[in-house]
Amino acid sequence: MAAPPLLTLKDVALTFGGTPLIESAELTIAPGERACLVGRNGSGKSTLMKIAAGLVEPDRGERFLQPGTTIRYLAQEPDLSAFDTVLDFVESGLAPGDDHYRARYLVESLGLTGEENPKSLSGGESRRAALAQTLAPEPDILLLDEPTNHLDLPVIEWLEGELGRTRAALVLISHDRRFLSGLSRSTIWLDRGVTRRIDQGFSAFEAWRDNFFEEEERDRHKLERKIADEEHWLRYGVTARRKRNVRRLGNLHALRKERREDRRPVGTATMTSVEAEASGTLVVEAKGISKTYGERAIVQDLSIRVTRGDRLGIVGANGAGKTTLVNLLTGKLSPDSGSVRLGTNLSMMLLDQARATLEPTMTVTDVLTGGRGDSIMVGGHSRHVIGYLKDFLFTPEQARTPVSVLSGGERNRLLIARALAQPSNLLVLDEPTNDLDLETLDLLQEMLDEYSGTLILVSHDRDFLDRVVGSVLVSEGEGRWTEYAGGYSDMLTQRGRGIEARTVPGRERPQRDDAGSDKPKAAEPSRKKLGFKEQHELKTLPARMSELEAAMERLQGVLDDPTLYARDPARFEKASAMLAAAQAELATAEDRWLALEILRES
Repeated sequence: MAAPPLLTLKDVALTFGGTPLIESAELTIAPGERACLVGRNGSGKSTLMKIAAGLVEPDRGERFLQPGTTIRYLAQEPDLSAFDTVLDFVESGLAPGDDHYRARYLVESLGLTGEENPKSLSGGESRRAALAQTLAPEPDILLLDEPTNHLDLPVIEWLEGELGRTRAALVLISHDRRFLSGLSRSTIWLDRGVTRRIDQGFSAFEAWRDNFFEEEERDRHKLERKIADEEHWLRYGVTARRKRNVRRLGNLHALRKERREDRRPVGTATMTSVEAEASGTLVVEAKGISKTYGERAIVQDLSIRVTRGDRLGIVGANGAGKTTLVNLLTGKLSPDSGSVRLGTNLSMMLLDQARATLEPTMTVTDVLTGGRGDSIMVGGHSRHVIGYLKDFLFTPEQARTPVSVLSGGERNRLLIARALAQPSNLLVLDEPTNDLDLETLDLLQEMLDEYSGTLILVSHDRDFLDRVVGSVLVSEGEGRWTEYAGGYSDMLTQRGRGIEARTVPGRERPQRDDAGSDKPKAAEPSRKKLGFKEQHELKTLPARMSELEAAMERLQGVLDDPTLYARDPARFEKASAMLAAAQAELATAEDRWLALEILRES
C-alpha cells in the first residue's frame, strides 16, 4: 500500500486583482517525490510554491500537511539582515539534535567560509547561504525556487549530487534544463492559472506540452466553426417554431461566452537583435596574453583567434577570471604581456552579469525610453514602445507597470529588450539566461542562431552552451585556458572531466570522510601576514569600490537615453568604454579585497 502524501493542495486559487493568477491548482507531494514545477515567467510558480510552504494564504482551496512533516523553502531573495555571520544564519535553521557539522560542510561546499558578514554579501553569495540553510536540517520536503541561480558549474554539479542523495521529497523551479532532467521524475505545469501533471520527468515535458497545445488549437478551431454555423443559421435559416429558435439562439450566446472566457496561451515573443554593418573577417586576435593581480594569475600565455560568425563560450568556476578574460579580448583591459588586436568596423553590445539596477518605481516604458515619450530608437528607426514590448512578451497593460511588481524573469527580459535595441555585430553576453523561463530561453537561442555577427558567451547553463556555441574556452586553473571544439558536452568528452571549483586559500572545499560524515577537513593555516601596503589596500579598497559603483550608475544613466546613439555616437562610444573600464576595475578591486580579507582572517 502506497504511503499517504505528505502535502496536498486542492483547488487552490489566488487573485492579485484583474485576471486570477492561480485559478485552480492541485499539488500532491508524496514521500521521496522528485517533481519540477514549470511555467512561464509571471505564471505564478513562485506564488504556488509559497502557498505550498504555508507562507501565502490562498483565496480559495485546501492545504493539508501530514502532522510532523517538516518543510524547508528556498526563496529567490533571502533576508540575512538579522544575523552577524553566514554560519549563524545557516545554523539558525537547525533543530535540536541536527548535525552542526553538516551546516559547516554545506557552507564551505557552496564557496563560503561561514564568517562573512551578511551585510557585505553579494546577491549570489546570499543565495548560496540560503541554500545551505535550507539543506542543513534534512527536512521531509524541500521546495527550491531557482536553486542554481548565480551558482557556477562546479557547485551546480555538486548540488545535483547532493539532491540526488537526499531522502527528502523535492519540488524544483529552475530554468536549467539539464538540472531538471537529471533530478525530476514528475512534472507539474502551471499554465493560465491551472496545474496539469505528468508522471514523467522534465525530459518528456516539452513534447507533451506541444501536443497539448496542438489539441487545444484543434478544439478552438472546432468551436469557431460551430459558432460560424450558428451565426449563419441565425441570419439565413428557415423560420421554425419559436421555442426552438429561442433555444438555439441561447446556445449561440453560450458558445460566444465560452470563446470569450477561453484563456489562450500567452503570445510568442519575437526576440530580434539590431545588427550593424558586418565586421571584418578578423574580430579578435590575442597572442601570448597574460594578466596577473598580485600573485594571482588570471590569464597566462593565451593565444586565440576569433573570426566573424564564431560562437565562443567561456566557462569556469566563479572567480576563475571569466569577466577579466572577456575584458581583455574586447580591448576594455590591457594585458600585462602579449597583444590583442581587434578587427575593423566592430560594433559591440555588452550585457554584463551584474546588470544595471532597475529603479523599482520606474515604469516598464520609462526603462526603455528614459521617460522621454512613448517611442524607442531601434536600429536607427523610431518604434512605439508598446509594439516593441510585445516582441518581448509584455502585454500593453504592463507598459505602465512599475518595475517593482515584475518577476525576476520579466526584469531580465526587460533588460535584454533594452540592450538588443542597440545595433551590434559583436554580442558579448555574460550570464544572459538568469531568471528566464524555458520558452524565453528557446527564443533567445533562436535569435542567436539567426544572428550573423560574432558571439562571446559566458554561461553556467550547460544545455544552453550545447545549443548555442561552436567552441568552449575552459579555465584549467592558475591562469591556463584551453579551447575545445563543440559545446559543453563535447568539452566533457574531450577533457574527460568537468569544471573544478577554484580553490582559495583558507576556503578549500570540505570532503566527506570514509564514514560518510559531513565534517570538513581543516585547511592548513597560512603563516603569511599582511604587510603595511596590503593593510592600507584593505582599508581603502571599499571606498574605491563605492566610487566605482557610483561612477557606473552615472554612466548607465547616460546610456539609458534611447536617443543618445543616434544623436551623439561619439559620446555613446565614450560612455560605453568608460562603463566597461569601470566594471573591469571594480571586478579587479573586489577580487583583490577578497584575497586580502581571506589572508587577514587566516
